[in-house]
Amino acid sequence: MGPLDIFNHTLNFMAPAAAVALLLVLCGRLFGAKGTAAMAGWRQFAVVFGVGLLVLGGGLLVWGRDGKMLTYAALVVGCATTQWVLLRGWR
Repeated sequence: MGPLDIFNHTLNFMAPAAAVALLLVLCGRLFGAKGTAAMAGWRQFAVVFGVGLLVLGGGLLVWGRDGKMLTYAALVVGCATTQWVLLRGWR
């Protein structure tokens, strides 16, 4: 496998975490109460994206391959919980 193939596989591995993080941050801004954000949108994206990558990496380590539906379910739950904490949803 060449360097471009490795780069392509890495981007495709990270794509679900990026998409979920982007959707959560945008929907949080759209549907959330005004002025409730504890940090800027790009920082929220970075934190939620990082959590998503950790969850995907954990799924890869546990099952030995990418693309398990249980990993994607854990990705959604982990990212949504992180976004809830960042927006201080318990208030």
